Amino acid sequence: MHYDLLIRGGTCVTPWGSDTMDVGVRDGRIAALGVPAGATAEAVIDAAGLHVLPGLIDSHVHLRDPGDPAVETIETGTRAAILGGIATLFDMPNTVPPVADAGRVAWKRDYVAGRSWCDIGLYVAGTKTNIDALAALEREAGVCAVKVFAGSSTAALMIEDDAHLERAMRAGHRRMAFHSEDEYRLQARKALFSRGQPYRTHMAWRDPECAFLGTRRLMALARRTGRATHILHVSTAEELAYLRDFRDVATVEVLVNHLTQVAPECYDTLGGLGVMNPPIRDARHRAAAWAALRDGTVDTVGSDHAPHARAAKAQPWPDCPAGLTGVQTLVPVMLDHVAAGRLSLARLVDLMAAGPARVYGLLGKGRIAAGYDADFTLVDLKAHRRIEESWIASPCGWTPFAGLNVTGWPVATIVRGTPVMRDDAVLGEPVGRLARFAA
Repeated sequence: MHYDLLIRGGTCVTPWGSDTMDVGVRDGRIAALGVPAGATAEAVIDAAGLHVLPGLIDSHVHLRDPGDPAVETIETGTRAAILGGIATLFDMPNTVPPVADAGRVAWKRDYVAGRSWCDIGLYVAGTKTNIDALAALEREAGVCAVKVFAGSSTAALMIEDDAHLERAMRAGHRRMAFHSEDEYRLQARKALFSRGQPYRTHMAWRDPECAFLGTRRLMALARRTGRATHILHVSTAEELAYLRDFRDVATVEVLVNHLTQVAPECYDTLGGLGVMNPPIRDARHRAAAWAALRDGTVDTVGSDHAPHARAAKAQPWPDCPAGLTGVQTLVPVMLDHVAAGRLSLARLVDLMAAGPARVYGLLGKGRIAAGYDADFTLVDLKAHRRIEESWIASPCGWTPFAGLNVTGWPVATIVRGTPVMRDDAVLGEPVGRLARFAA
């Protein structure tokens, strides 16, 4: 038996359990689990002492391309992803110009080739002016979902009223992803706060009721229309308890920041580098996020990687833009939670591989099984590392997790049988291509 690649001696995390076995790869796919000792290959990776995970997925990333290359591009953002153990990511549509029509989707499809280090799915923005086209746009090759900003966006990309939201939900049938904050409450509360107040004011303005009200409205519309929804970056205890009664129409994402950081301390230590939407909240909400993760309410964990220039983030509130870097640090921080006993490695794989594949209809990825894409994230669960900004590949050069000591580290990333990262070194040339999704 001859293979293109053999991964020898690693502990593989499969849907049916974890076991030490050799994996054979041929033509970019998993050809065999359990390979005879005499098998040969063009390349062999010794994974003894490592855990072999299905290629991990960050389903919530803003690569800012087209936009500002001084902040991020598809090349730099996907390079950061593979350095952090991510084999596939889904890129958000609020670029300049936005991905909101067939022409822009086609342009981005072509643009990815030769630039992306990992495989990539594309969100399409739902707007008030393209509702009639959404059913066709969601079926475009490489599109993972329609993304609707129900609050906290520019007017051109926002659908804040129930009438347009219902029309959008009735346009098409695939699961639709939502940023859920109530824009009317946000605008009504704006006058309560003034420029230059402490950064912690951000969580007071965008209070829990702002998010909870937005989610209640969306769930009423989802039930009325029967449209499957994915509520992104759920951040409040109230939402998480409420969404348990809407599992027929809703899946749930939680961000690593809402599992890891806590307010108001994060604003005191990070300043503008802690400002994101929805905001990092207090310990009660973080505890609720962990409870929801443990009881199965949470389907996916992502980074919401949304870089800005360091100088922009240093501006006083509310002039500092909302958004944090995260695609490169997602896996190390989540592995540290595994080391601390907050979740199992199997649950991490469910949240960052099988979960995104299930929610978005991603084909051929999300599990280690014969015939699936040969995407792997190899991790050393015993490695002790410190997250340093010198390691960050995004041009903005910062991370809100700078200085964090973690246990567990990604040591290799393999995309469709091609090793693209090993021991913090990027290998070869970009091999990423568009991911495939069920129509």
